[in-house]
Amino acid sequence: MEHVDAVVIGSGFGGSVAAYRLAEAGRSVVLLERGRPYPPGSFPRSPAQMGRAFWDPDERLYGMYDVWRFKGCDSVVSSGLGGGSLIYANVLLRKDERWFVHEQPLPGGGYESWPVTRADLDPHYDAVERMIAPTPYPFDRPGYADTPKTHAMQDAAAELGLDFALPPLAVRFADRPGGAPGRGLPLADEPYANLHGVPRRSCTLCGECDIGCNEGAKNSLDHTYLSAARHHGADLRTLHEVKGVRPRPGGGYAVDYVRHDPADPAARPVPGAISCDRLVLAAGTYGTTFLLLRSRAALPGLGAALGTRFSGNGDLLTFLLRATDRDRVRPLDASHGPVITSAIRLPDELDESPSGPPGARGAYIQDGGYPGFVDWMVQPFDVPGEIERAARFLWDRFTDFFSKAPDTNLSAELAELVGNGALSVSSLPLLGMGRDTADGVLRLSGGRLVADWTAKSSEAHFERLRRTMRRISDVLGADYADNPMWFRKRVITAHPLGGAPMGAHPGAGVCDAHGEVFGHPGLYIADGSAMPGPVGPNPSLTIAAFADRLSTRLLEQAAATTGPVTGRQTSADRGDGTTRGATPQAAGAGPVDTTDPHGGAPGNGTDAVPAGAASGAAAGGGGRTSLSFTEDMTGHIAFGERDPAAGRKSADRVPAAFRLTITAADVDRFVAEPGHTARAEGWVKIGEGTRRPVGDGVFNLFVPGDAPDRREMRYRLHFTGDDGRPLTLVGRKNVRPGPPTRIWSDTSTLYTRVLAGHVEDDDADGVPDGTAADAVLAAGVLTIRPSDFARQLTTFRTVGPGGVRALVGFGRFFAGELWEVYGPDLA
Repeated sequence: MEHVDAVVIGSGFGGSVAAYRLAEAGRSVVLLERGRPYPPGSFPRSPAQMGRAFWDPDERLYGMYDVWRFKGCDSVVSSGLGGGSLIYANVLLRKDERWFVHEQPLPGGGYESWPVTRADLDPHYDAVERMIAPTPYPFDRPGYADTPKTHAMQDAAAELGLDFALPPLAVRFADRPGGAPGRGLPLADEPYANLHGVPRRSCTLCGECDIGCNEGAKNSLDHTYLSAARHHGADLRTLHEVKGVRPRPGGGYAVDYVRHDPADPAARPVPGAISCDRLVLAAGTYGTTFLLLRSRAALPGLGAALGTRFSGNGDLLTFLLRATDRDRVRPLDASHGPVITSAIRLPDELDESPSGPPGARGAYIQDGGYPGFVDWMVQPFDVPGEIERAARFLWDRFTDFFSKAPDTNLSAELAELVGNGALSVSSLPLLGMGRDTADGVLRLSGGRLVADWTAKSSEAHFERLRRTMRRISDVLGADYADNPMWFRKRVITAHPLGGAPMGAHPGAGVCDAHGEVFGHPGLYIADGSAMPGPVGPNPSLTIAAFADRLSTRLLEQAAATTGPVTGRQTSADRGDGTTRGATPQAAGAGPVDTTDPHGGAPGNGTDAVPAGAASGAAAGGGGRTSLSFTEDMTGHIAFGERDPAAGRKSADRVPAAFRLTITAADVDRFVAEPGHTARAEGWVKIGEGTRRPVGDGVFNLFVPGDAPDRREMRYRLHFTGDDGRPLTLVGRKNVRPGPPTRIWSDTSTLYTRVLAGHVEDDDADGVPDGTAADAVLAAGVLTIRPSDFARQLTTFRTVGPGGVRALVGFGRFFAGELWEVYGPDLA
């Protein structure tokens, strides 16, 4: 059986990023994609081509659109090299910082809980944006400023007092970054070339983004990450549909697939198999969840979370009919421009200054163009013809609904509905999305994937969207229309999420916060199925950032367990003028650069294993093993106070918190050295300010206190305030002799001061020698909540040989120090 370092299943926003990152680091990578490649100029346009543009191999259909019918919703996903990026509407928005909920109750029990934060993902958002290079619609430039639908959305938002923005779009409007926009301008190839070898042109404003860009103006994944991955040696195999995954004796995984041949109508799919050390599942929410459900017997211990947290990201499609331009003269031409040009944001109750109704869950409303995959729903409004075929389609769906085993794949039926007739309308689609309730369940029934989902638990969200869309319609003088499915409270989603959610521990998720499946080392989930709830805005950028973060962890783990890469990839050129730091790792000289100031451990909401954590093992430095864990502390401080106890009681106190990943790069050395020094990385938040990254943070565990029988835990964290001035947070936990009942309070109470400047050495009081009194800006007390401590216990991770031994050694040291302090009171 063929064997490689890594197999990636799927080429969407998760799989493409993972394939690139692994290939760039010198690993042998095979990416398996069930669909075809689509070079510019090959996307279907004629009625006959559109009639076969659906995915259903049993019906000999190998097109892009894979349309599913489930209980309560229909769903559209993509099949092709580039995944959903081939037919998405280009929007790359970051998940709102306050929408990363921790413990938001779900109606049927349990919680929506995100074990990652915006701060964790921000460096990876940055990395993805550097590669895909999104830019807002150039609405202020001649030739673009007259776009009717953008004006309409801007006018409606102003009239209704709503937030309007031009979101970043993965579209080339100019021939080069920073250049003047122009239609149909030839585009130069990136340094990594283009896998299709077909010329590209800048956006012609044809509104065909959702049926594939034949100009090549979209910076879809085939033009960016996949081209770069192939440049670095990744083997991209199309028309390879994965049927099952299984562990290999001795480690790693085997992947069973079939290879399709659309050119031969009589050909049967050819089976095949490939094995790997690490396997990345990125087949999309439905594909990945289906594979895991079907492979459950071969992958024991996947847990009860498999199939849960399914949602449609709050997607809702409606239409404004007979809308006119801002002068109420001409029909609004929604086909002019990219499919989406603008976004209106509805606030969430979690926002800093929410303006929506109590309990409101955030949402976005975006203008639409003429996405081909929704035309069949619009037909009853504006198109009188094709009644016979439409009626037959609806009758088949009606009888399907009442059958015991409905056919959940609608692709063949939709292909027949589209047939040889062009379906087009003169209307403005409105695309809503947001924080719906992730309480759906994906499961197998008779070998089919089915979804138990209803709009009822998200009724308030959908009604708020519909109410706002009606108000937009009124402002624009248009007729409002729900999509034809809404009469039965059905929605259509292009953003299915969940099914294999990440969680802080196996009881809460299928994989950890870095996508690694609990209980199955080397098995990762990199797509929308790992999202534990709705993203809110378009989820593509968040999925890609999550996959970038996952890749950093995977490469750290791979370097620690398999050693340096040899005989391949010596350049870590990203194609954007920067480097990842993969080259030194490949040469055995050091760790992968995480590009993330926060560091972290899986399952805890922080980021990748800090670089030093893996450096010893990666470089073969005497078999060193690192250990890391994450700590959350919250409390209050008061500015103008020098004494922490006084700051805690002050009437002027403000909230304060931090989340730190503590990393001992060499556990044996950490235990042996008297300073017991480890690195601290993460963030600090004071008052209403933003989370500020910690740089050059130091943590000391159980160092001598002011008496022989006392110990201290010391913290020194450098950060920069919102106003740009350097600050240092210093803190002490005082471990003093007494009854063992004091262990919790002593080890969970941090007496804290905030100092001006980035200070280095400090004395036993927590303030550097010679520091002026006015340099102590604030003081207070932070504590660990029991729930945070319980989560902290799940975050301990080791990297390197002898992980169990390292954990045991650390535990003995910790318990021994506590015994030295509290033991005499037990004698």
